[in-house]
Amino acid sequence: MTLGTTQGHLSWFGIVRLGLVQTALGAIVVLSTSTVNRLMIVELALPALVPGLLVTWHYALQILRPRWGHGSDVGGRRTPWILGGMAVLALGGFCAAFSVPVMASSHLIGLGLAAIAFTLIGAGVGAGGTTLLVLLAESVPRERRAAAATIVWIMMIAGFVITAGIIGHTLAPYSPDRLVMVAAIVCAGAFALALVAVTGLENKLTRTQEAKVASGEAAHNKQDFKAALKEVWQDDSARRFAIFVFVSMLAYSAQELVLEPFAALVFGMPPNETALIAGAQHGGALAGMILVGVFATFWSRSKLSALRNWIVAGCLGSALAVIGLVAAARIGIGFPLRPMVFALGFANGIYAVAAIGSMFTLAESAGRAREGIRMGLFGAAQGVAFGIGGMGGSSLSDLMRYLTGAPDLAYGLVFTAEAVLFIISAGLALSIGRRGVSQTASPAFSMSHKAGVHGG
Repeated sequence: MTLGTTQGHLSWFGIVRLGLVQTALGAIVVLSTSTVNRLMIVELALPALVPGLLVTWHYALQILRPRWGHGSDVGGRRTPWILGGMAVLALGGFCAAFSVPVMASSHLIGLGLAAIAFTLIGAGVGAGGTTLLVLLAESVPRERRAAAATIVWIMMIAGFVITAGIIGHTLAPYSPDRLVMVAAIVCAGAFALALVAVTGLENKLTRTQEAKVASGEAAHNKQDFKAALKEVWQDDSARRFAIFVFVSMLAYSAQELVLEPFAALVFGMPPNETALIAGAQHGGALAGMILVGVFATFWSRSKLSALRNWIVAGCLGSALAVIGLVAAARIGIGFPLRPMVFALGFANGIYAVAAIGSMFTLAESAGRAREGIRMGLFGAAQGVAFGIGGMGGSSLSDLMRYLTGAPDLAYGLVFTAEAVLFIISAGLALSIGRRGVSQTASPAFSMSHKAGVHGG
């Protein structure tokens, strides 16, 4: 094994190295979307709509993921796009933090800087995250893809947790100068970590630009972007999966901004208890991810390893758990909320890892000439749906609370809509691969075709 590669594929060490890029990405994202969000609302007394719109804008930019993926297909190498995306993301993260003290002096100039910052964040996450997943898809052996998805997503969560802890300790007591210094350290450190993680890794893989030129794929890659996107969209399996990703991510993200307010308004929980509710959800998701990663890797020839089956189970399990939350809204205090939220996180984790692992297979199924643009298509569906779902869930709950004056009814309606979307997603997952049978089916995805989800 050399530098994380073996026999032309990423070894376990190589997968962890790419996972460090996800850790770096998570570190900058949590600084921008959590810490900066809080400072705008509390210290600057801005309406919550302001950071909400900025975060939504960064999600909207994910619609450009196919273009970035196509760019890496044309160039034939993923590393420059990963590092370029991380550099843009690091600059955006620093500018987002720097915009906070600027806003204190001039709201107009500060908001303009924040808009530029979140544009950079959206572009950096999309470009770097998409090509990172493409490199994983084309370099990880099929029997390890579910485990690879588990590893890189756990490492991204680790980036959230570690950075949140560092910021929590180093920002006390808060001052604008201290914020700028901490942001500079976090962003520079994250980029340095990504640089060390990927340097030289792709050069050791057999699927290099030279190999592509020799096989004639590089010329095919230079097809016009619009023509390439049209070709991918006309592929029945890719189109079906992109639709599945969009619908399932609407459901997956709808609870993101409503779960803690629901626990507070319906169950009367103080902030420390609602934080425990969020922790239960994340703990459940981690357990679900690990379960799928272990089964799909070490029992790769068992029906238990079929990722489509895990996707369906995760979607239906999520629907049942959300229906449980509808009951919780009606029953109120006395309902075992934390176990139900853990169950929801567990089902979400199963769905997420199985879908990501499947995405690796479908992105690679059309050959290396189209991996980037196919991955970008799935990532665009995920990113845009996540933004719409998050804003839609919170907006619908606010609207119904205003119209009815009953938080239990308002949140019950949101959870009911989410359950319906998860059930529809399960049906869409069953339909994937019914036509256009591939000859490259993966033993880790035992169905007649292959599928996948989620950008970085």
